[in-house]
Parts: sequence; C-alpha cells; structure tokens
Amino acid sequence: MALSNVLILSQVAGHVIALILSICIFIPLSLHMHSFNGHCLLFATGQWQETNGLFDVKWASEAYCNYPGTVGVILFFISGIQIYRFAYLVYRELESSFLALFFDVVFSVSLCIMTIISAIMITLGFIAWCGEMTERFPSCAIADGQNITNPELNVQTSGFYIELGTVQFGAWASFATWVGLSVFALLKLINNHQLRNMKVSMYIERQRLVNEDVYRGTTSEIPAGSGDSIAESTNDNQ
Repeated sequence: MALSNVLILSQVAGHVIALILSICIFIPLSLHMHSFNGHCLLFATGQWQETNGLFDVKWASEAYCNYPGTVGVILFFISGIQIYRFAYLVYRELESSFLALFFDVVFSVSLCIMTIISAIMITLGFIAWCGEMTERFPSCAIADGQNITNPELNVQTSGFYIELGTVQFGAWASFATWVGLSVFALLKLINNHQLRNMKVSMYIERQRLVNEDVYRGTTSEIPAGSGDSIAESTNDNQ
C-alpha cells in the first residue's frame, strides 16, 4: 500500500505540472496567431525583396499551429480531470480497478506520442522561419518586433520569438512529463497485478487449509475401536 500511495501522489504532482505546461503551449500559440492575423509562422518561407527590404512571405498551412494548440488544450483538460480523479481516490482511500489502470497506461502513452509530434513540429517549423530571418538579421531574436512584412498583411511581429520559444519549451517539457506519468501508470498497473495475484494465492492457500481441517475433523470423529468391532462381528457370523 505504501508503494501505491507514493505512485498516486506522484501522479497528482505530475498532472499538476502537465497542466501548467499545457498552458505554455496553447496560450502563446493563440497570441501568436492573433498577432500574425491568423497566419502561422511555422515552416513559413519567402524571399527578401531588394526594393523595399520587406519579406515576401509564403505562409505554410495553419495546421502546423492548430495541431499543437489542440494538443495543448487536450492535455489541459485531461490533466485537470486526472488531478480531480486522483485527488478523490487519495481522499477516499480508494484503489482504481485493473481496467482503469490499464486505460491510464494507454492514454498516457498516446498523449506522449501526440506531444512529441507537436514538439518536433514546433521545433522544425521555428528553425525554418528563423533560417529565413537570419538571412537579413544577425539572429532570429533581433527580428522580433521588426517591420518585415507588407503592412497590408496586418502582421505584428512583436513578441513572436518569446511566444514560440515558450511554446517549444512547453511542448518538450510536456513530453518529458508525460513520459514520467506513463512510467508511474505502468508501475501502478504492475503493482496492482502483483497484489491481485497475491490475493488469489492467499485465497487458494486458505481454502486448502480449510479443507484439510475439515478432513482431519471428520476422520477424528470415527471411534478408535470401531474397526475391531466390525472385524469381530464378521468372525461371529462365520
């Protein structure tokens, strides 16, 4: 029971961290897309114009921002639900069923896969954009806040470096957190399985001992000389 309590408390703490990190994903992404007038800078390319020095942007698909943002929202709600669920179990001193523990492992691993896809997508997309920015500026951070696009696009570049940097951190940190939560869920499943096997073994052993006691009690009720009396009666009849 001590190991189970440590694991469930670790899960509560892990989901609190995952909840905070999920906010670092979808909120900065929302702010970024609002500043960029609905466009996503991830994997965006273009050319620097010699005439006006502006960047002629070829926007990539908005799905590159929509997918990580959706994953962040999913992580937020699932983390909140799991925090409430585990806190309730700790408060009531209850144990999850084997099926519930199995689904915890499946969901945790699935979220790990979704999160690492988001993290890779954000990292590679941000590298592609910064590669374009460094053709004119010494670093991508210096391009933050500069008027680099056509004013007709109504794109506000101020803060994009911090926003995407926060999103990138949140995605990779969330992946590491969910890997840890997957390990905790797997350990709890294994611990529950061992306890179930132990209870079954103890039940079988108890039933065997009860049957032996019943058998010994039955044999002890037979009189010691009953066998001799039966033999004597048999000889008299002959």
